[in-house]
Amino acid sequence: MSASESGIVLAVCTSAGGIPKFAVDEARVTLLGVEGDKQRFHFHGGPNRAVCLFSIEDYRLLQKDGVKCEPPGAFGENVLTEGLDFRRFQADDELTIGDEVRIAIHDIREPCKTLKSVDARFPNLMLGRSGFVCRVVTPGIVRAGMTIRRA
Repeated sequence: MSASESGIVLAVCTSAGGIPKFAVDEARVTLLGVEGDKQRFHFHGGPNRAVCLFSIEDYRLLQKDGVKCEPPGAFGENVLTEGLDFRRFQADDELTIGDEVRIAIHDIREPCKTLKSVDARFPNLMLGRSGFVCRVVTPGIVRAGMTIRRA
């Protein structure tokens, strides 16, 4: 497995609804989402959108484009990663977090107008670097520092 197919979890984030989300020490990931995390709109969640993945590398690219954002959680991600090359992944690819949790990529996260609160150029500026929405195959606890890798 190449280094771009494995990385680490930098943060696990939740919120009472909407963005930003805030880092928590750990969270249980269930088939329906991350415990303690709520969405303002019902279509932002559900079994196929239970976990939102985003990378610190994409944060850095957006910051270079002048987006004023501070990770983690500014873009509504549940799991912020470092080291995974998101270009190497597609729908149905599975990832293991730690030794227990397994998630499957459902789709590329489609940036929505909610993100305009971060930068008026969104969602267009975020296209191609918006992360993934995932379904949960095997639930469990996720925390910062865990490995995340292609299953």
